[in-house]
Amino acid sequence: MTGIAAQVKNLQKRYFLGPVTVDALRGVDLTFPKGDFVAIMGTSGSGKSTLLNLLGCLDRPTGGEYLLGGQDVAKLNDDELSAIRNKMLGFIFQSYNLIAQYTVIENIEVPLHYRKGYPPITPKDREHIVDLALRVGLEGRLDHRPFQLSGGQQQRVAIARALVNNPEIILADEPTGNLDSVTGEEIMQMLEALNREGRTIVMVTHENEVAARAKRQIYMKDGRVAGEGIFKG
Repeated sequence: MTGIAAQVKNLQKRYFLGPVTVDALRGVDLTFPKGDFVAIMGTSGSGKSTLLNLLGCLDRPTGGEYLLGGQDVAKLNDDELSAIRNKMLGFIFQSYNLIAQYTVIENIEVPLHYRKGYPPITPKDREHIVDLALRVGLEGRLDHRPFQLSGGQQQRVAIARALVNNPEIILADEPTGNLDSVTGEEIMQMLEALNREGRTIVMVTHENEVAARAKRQIYMKDGRVAGEGIFKG
């Protein structure tokens, strides 16, 4: 698989907190080839979470370019931004971000409700959702709600939800952060399998062992890329 999944050029993000100005990103240049698996690391305040939010089109940059699907997303209006986010990106969060009153199946289907034109869920969609749930190991849990699931099971729901629209890029924010080591290993194996299938994965983590599972590591400091390495295992 060749080509570029995403690219940022001189990306900047500035926050105005009353009289205080915070430069969270100070000119970041990065390219993410298709099929990449990147771990973004850095201490608190380094800019890694801000970068992930911008890559996820959850916030807009103050300056610079972000090319996603060949488009500069900074120039898109809110509706266009929502459409490209829903089509191209899947999200996995440390805190899972599941809807408490929804079942496993209902949580997985949420992104489908935001497709262009808001088409209704079809029987084919339902079949796809169930297939994803089974693929991530949620047999016998399809009608369960989040409070009935372990942390690892909730993260499996989040992974299935991230895949339901067949996105090109998966953004994972500390995907093992709330999990024990055994469950965290299972989640990492799932991410590695998705990457082998050709998914581009960008993952924020503070754990060196988790970062080492990626194909390369990007180190952030003071809103800039401080270093980049390739893990050779």
